[in-house]
Amino acid sequence: MTDANKEKEKIHVLYVDDEEHNLVSFKASFRRSFKIWTAISADDARDILEKEEIHIIITDQRMPDETGVEFLVSILDKHPEPIRMLLTGYSDIEAVIDSINKGQVYRYITKPWNDKQLELSIRNAHEVYSLRKENKILFEKLKKANEQLEFLLRQKLLD
Repeated sequence: MTDANKEKEKIHVLYVDDEEHNLVSFKASFRRSFKIWTAISADDARDILEKEEIHIIITDQRMPDETGVEFLVSILDKHPEPIRMLLTGYSDIEAVIDSINKGQVYRYITKPWNDKQLELSIRNAHEVYSLRKENKILFEKLKKANEQLEFLLRQKLLD
């Protein structure tokens, strides 16, 4: 496999955090395992989502202009496919409940993160992403097959 193919096969992760040193640390920790994009704000993250196919979104909860949950809720309609994870240094139970109910968050992770646990969470989240994508493809094939069967049945009834 070429380097370009290996890079394409990697899990695409977007990490959103208003603290620059967290972005640098995240990228340094995971760049070998995943294809990483970082954003210092929700607006920067939206720009990346418009241009790139992202599989996993990890966002900090506490950001100055928009919370992580608010960001995740705001992108649901336009970008429903990525698996969402919320990262925070605060044990704010209300944020956890909001993230699960409103932002469709797959996992809640506390700061500071454990590299091995976070990598495992990303890989597990990608498995869910892949299964959902595969289910969508299979559903479309089934829908098409049903339409073809209905057409054939109508033709047979008309004969």
